[in-house]
Amino acid sequence: MTRPPPNVVSIAGVDPSGGAGVLADIKTFSALGAYGCGIVAALTAQNTQAVTGVHTPPVAFLRLQIDTLFADVELAAVKLGMLGTADVVAAVADRLAHFGAPFVVCDPVMVAKSGDHLLAKNAVAMLIEALLPQSFMITPNLPEAGVLLEQRAPESVKEMYRAAERLRDMLPLSSERWVLLKGGHLPGAEVVDLLFDGDRMIELPSPRLDTKNTHGTGCTLSSAIAALLPQHAGGLRPVEAAVRDARHYLLRAIASADALAVGRGHGPVHHFHAVWPRQQA
Repeated sequence: MTRPPPNVVSIAGVDPSGGAGVLADIKTFSALGAYGCGIVAALTAQNTQAVTGVHTPPVAFLRLQIDTLFADVELAAVKLGMLGTADVVAAVADRLAHFGAPFVVCDPVMVAKSGDHLLAKNAVAMLIEALLPQSFMITPNLPEAGVLLEQRAPESVKEMYRAAERLRDMLPLSSERWVLLKGGHLPGAEVVDLLFDGDRMIELPSPRLDTKNTHGTGCTLSSAIAALLPQHAGGLRPVEAAVRDARHYLLRAIASADALAVGRGHGPVHHFHAVWPRQQA
């Protein structure tokens, strides 16, 4: 009997341009064979050039969204994105702990591609205190790692090693937890990410692709990992395999991004690069 696709939920903000946030996550889940659910933690007025406004729904309604979905749908993984405020972070952490949510992938979204801030400063401490303990994996980029560690962002792969070690120390030490530190902000023709579980430090290099259309790359990668973790469970080195496959998917989505024509700023990656060409043909 064929197993149904895993149900995966994104708890994040809404980007009306579709390049990031819940909409991008749902596209990624769908492209990678997972059934996507979405819980709205924030609303943004946003396009490919700027974020012009942010609205946070009442926290009580956010909790109701989570409770109602989790009471009915068996979820195999959770992706966390833009949460915005300390109250929202605390509410999400509380409900995830209540339901014992599996495979929580936390992308600590702090700044949009346009440079606009998406996480209140007072929410960082709450994220560290309440949400990181619920996370199976965190996926910060280098500026986000600097904020979490209260230091400047790593400026070399060597400094990334130490940062990944310190970030892992912020997660529960008694169980399997992972850090994926993304090195895309470093210069050079190659991008190196580090995957670390407290024991093995795995370098994941890839070529830097020449396109301005990279809006939502962080959202897409973390949601791809969340979609693939339950599908790789039980296999050989399942976490490493899920991350490698997620990075491959993202690289293909970036490489195909210029086929789209969305906005005049940093456009989105092509989430359905493997499907649409066949349909058009």
